[in-house]
Amino acid sequence: MSDAALDVVEFLLTTSVYSDDRTLDENDLPPSYRRVFWTGGVENDGDDDDESGRTPAGISRPLSVTTTTAREATDVSRPWEAVSDLMFTERDEFSGTITLAQQGMAEKWFAERVDDDRLRENPTLVKHFAEHEEFGETFDVTHEEAREQNRPIQADRVWIDGLLEEYFDEEEDEEMLDLVEVRAPEEVDMSLNDLVLTEDQENELDKISKAIEHRDYLSNIGLREIGKLLFVGPPGTGKTSTAQALAQDMDLPFVEVKLSMITSQYLGETAKNVDKTFEVAKRLSPCILFIDEFDFVAKTRSSDEHAALKRAVNTLLKSIDNISLIEDDVLLIGATNHPDQLDDAAWRRFDEIINFPKPDNDMRADILSLITRRMEIDEFDPQLIAEATQGLTGSDLRMVLREAVLEALTEDRTTLTQEDLLNAVEEFEERDTLKNMDMMGGDHDALVAGGDLGKASDGGEPSGHSHDHDHDHDHDH
Repeated sequence: MSDAALDVVEFLLTTSVYSDDRTLDENDLPPSYRRVFWTGGVENDGDDDDESGRTPAGISRPLSVTTTTAREATDVSRPWEAVSDLMFTERDEFSGTITLAQQGMAEKWFAERVDDDRLRENPTLVKHFAEHEEFGETFDVTHEEAREQNRPIQADRVWIDGLLEEYFDEEEDEEMLDLVEVRAPEEVDMSLNDLVLTEDQENELDKISKAIEHRDYLSNIGLREIGKLLFVGPPGTGKTSTAQALAQDMDLPFVEVKLSMITSQYLGETAKNVDKTFEVAKRLSPCILFIDEFDFVAKTRSSDEHAALKRAVNTLLKSIDNISLIEDDVLLIGATNHPDQLDDAAWRRFDEIINFPKPDNDMRADILSLITRRMEIDEFDPQLIAEATQGLTGSDLRMVLREAVLEALTEDRTTLTQEDLLNAVEEFEERDTLKNMDMMGGDHDALVAGGDLGKASDGGEPSGHSHDHDHDHDHDH
């Protein structure tokens, strides 16, 4: 029997058990099933539910399996065809509903084909089989263990969208969402295992993970000033990537704020919008609130900008004071490329500072190994490439690899060589030279076809391998 049949039978069993067992809730359903049956708050006639006339968001019983819901939940393109030969399944031709004609036969069939690891991903069926007279001793998985492993409903996109729709229910509120970007953990495509971190970074992140795990203990002993991190380092060193990966690993919604988005179009509402941003984070808690470009605070406080902007920044600092990991379940992470521009008032808001330096030789080799793990490269020597890329960030290394891949594709090759990588490093050097040229000044040779880029911007001497300038790529390793 195919895996497709097993997938569809599991879905049928789960929906049947969940419909009958009222002790189960949304966190007992696998995320892919929740997404199919979730309904956001919708307008009704005001006869029931809440005073606003909106049906509360959630999953309503009984759950009905159709070809569409089965396809969306299991990714099986033809779900009925996958199980139509089984004696215990049937389909209503008129409605397209698929059901279990004999649930007992389906349970036995499924139990004979599933192992502990797969069952652990479905708390609904774990509880059902653990309490089942015939299969109670078959599996070594507990309901509590399965629920703990299952991603909580608060981390699902449907839950997040439902809360945002409820909170931003007025038309004039919609522009405030321009100030934030909210991602569900399922939308983050990397985990901490996909990043190369320093020992200090790993230690600090481990400490914050333990703090989140033991929030109740910290609250009981009165230690509430914890959970506000500041990531500092050059662009491209992984500050944003690390914050996002932390959200995925911890199953937390990721709320990103770019302070530079507080522009003149919001000038009269800036302070209000800052308040609203923090309120969104509290409503989505537990979550990570990531404030990028934090040096914008210092620039605004020390400049002659409009008074409304200064009020917004002061509101921001007060909002940071008033938000707490322990009390609000919000982990606050600020990030800056220019820590030298932050004043004492900004520094004081953070209880942990995590440094993101440019990677050393060994880290570059590890990053290269990670980036290339799905590539074919003849006689690949990451240490050699690492030595040739001194001063480059993880983001720079990804650009080097991209150049090497694209260059090979122009020759219809999908297998790379060391020479491809070294040539890509040279291409990156030329790109950097172009970036730093004074186009209005004296770099005339480079502006003429056939001109020598190596003589540009340096008074006629070949350019070296200096990478002290900024790269605007803070979303990779």
